[in-house]
Amino acid sequence: MRTLDLKRQHKRLYQPSAREVVVVDVPRLQFAMVDGAIERGEVPGTSPGFASAVQALYGVAYTLKFMLKKRPEDPVDYPVMALEGLWWVEDGRFDLAVKDNWSFTLMILQPEVVTPALFAAAVARVSKKQGASPALDALRLAPFTEGLCVQAMHVGPYAAEPATVERMRAFMAEQGLRDLVGEGGKHHEIYLGDPRRAAPEKLRTVLRHPVAPAG
Repeated sequence: MRTLDLKRQHKRLYQPSAREVVVVDVPRLQFAMVDGAIERGEVPGTSPGFASAVQALYGVAYTLKFMLKKRPEDPVDYPVMALEGLWWVEDGRFDLAVKDNWSFTLMILQPEVVTPALFAAAVARVSKKQGASPALDALRLAPFTEGLCVQAMHVGPYAAEPATVERMRAFMAEQGLRDLVGEGGKHHEIYLGDPRRAAPEKLRTVLRHPVAPAG
C-alpha cells in the first residue's frame, strides 16, 4: 500500500511557526470545496448552513480516504487534512468582528490521486448513506492557486484573531506588500484545532492573506 504523507509534504503551508509571520507562494492544489454564507444574526459556530457544509465536506473526505485505502488495485493511504475556510463579503467592508454578512468557501486538501470520477462516486455514496442535501449537491473537486501570501499561526480563541492580523499587516508594510483582503482577496483560515474539544486559548489556526507589491 502506498502512503502519501500530505502533512509532511505541505508542512510549510500548514505548520508555520507561531513566533513569526512569513511569506509563502502557495502553488496549485486540489480541494474538495463547498460554498455558502452565514445567515443574518448567526456566526459560524451557530450557522445551520455552515454546519451542513462541514458535515458534507468531512463525510466525502473520509469516504474518499477509505475508498482509496480499500480498493483492490494500487491502494493508497493518506491523512484527511484540516478544514479550511475562505471568507469574504459581497457588499461592504470585511470585518473580523462582524460575521453574519460573510460568504465562505470551505475546503479540504485532496491528493492528486483523487479523480473527478472517484469524487463523484464518493458524493453518491455519502448521499445514499446520509440522504441528499443542498450542501452535498454543491460539493465540487477543483484546483485552487492562491499565489503570494503572508501567513501566521494564530494561537488562541477566534475572537482574538484581529491582533494576529495586525501583526501580519505590520509585516506586510515592512516587506513592501499590501493586503489584498478587501480588494478581491479572501481571508483564509486553516483550522488545526477542534473548538469542541480544545480550550479556546489552545486553539491553533493558520491565518493567510493574499498579497501584492505595495503601490
